[in-house]
Amino acid sequence: MLRIVIVLTLLLAGAPARAGARWQDLPPTPAPVAGTTPGRAAVNGIRLYYATIGSGPPVVLLHGGLSNSDYWGHQVAALAARRTVILVDSRGHGRSTRDDRPFGYDLMTDDVVGLLDVLKIPRADIVGWSDGAILGLDMAMRHPDRVGKVFAFGANADPSGLIEGVEKNPTFAAFIDRAGKEYEALSPTPKDYAAFVDAVGRMWSGQPRWTEADLKRIRAPVLIADGDHDEGIKRAHTEYLAATIPGAGLLILPNASHFAFLQDPALFNAALLAFLDEP
Repeated sequence: MLRIVIVLTLLLAGAPARAGARWQDLPPTPAPVAGTTPGRAAVNGIRLYYATIGSGPPVVLLHGGLSNSDYWGHQVAALAARRTVILVDSRGHGRSTRDDRPFGYDLMTDDVVGLLDVLKIPRADIVGWSDGAILGLDMAMRHPDRVGKVFAFGANADPSGLIEGVEKNPTFAAFIDRAGKEYEALSPTPKDYAAFVDAVGRMWSGQPRWTEADLKRIRAPVLIADGDHDEGIKRAHTEYLAATIPGAGLLILPNASHFAFLQDPALFNAALLAFLDEP
């Protein structure tokens, strides 16, 4: 795939002007999508929650750390008319269980591959946000035969790409608080949020640690995307990912943050569908 830079002015043409700093908003988590078929798969020593809807080529939606698959509600509505959408709660997140092993991106990626095995899906496109984007890139490196395209929003290749003190940012702090309430409502271990956050935080502090050579192994078509006001990912790091992964495109969504898929779902979805539908 040739390197592409999506020109956002074309996507924004005709859109009404919006006053205010949208990137400082944290819109509500969408309600669970009606019509999905839920399941729980015995995968890699855990019970992994998933849900499916739609028909057509498969696409797996992978959420960010601390959250759950409900966050993808606006994207499911856009994708299900043309795709088989597979929503996943990562291990220990949402409705999925975890075991005693420390959180790790390779482990969580292998969970996704195990789910595809259970569902008898040989290959799927991956749409990931934050930790989910890292899983999509990890899958493209370590399981290239199982991946079609990868839309990676808000990813990092090593901890140096993170903005220090992100947990103190008001928008991100509000997300952490909300995620705790959702964890208590959904998790099989509802009282363990503090320990869960600590365990995920240890993963964030040390993983991933991909080299330039690792990234250059990727052969899947990749679009590296982020908001122009991401609270947690350095812009230079996002640009580094797009410049290093062979043939990757770069998309920076305007007036949006790490939560652009909630803040401006129309623009996010237009970019996502354009990428997935590109021959």
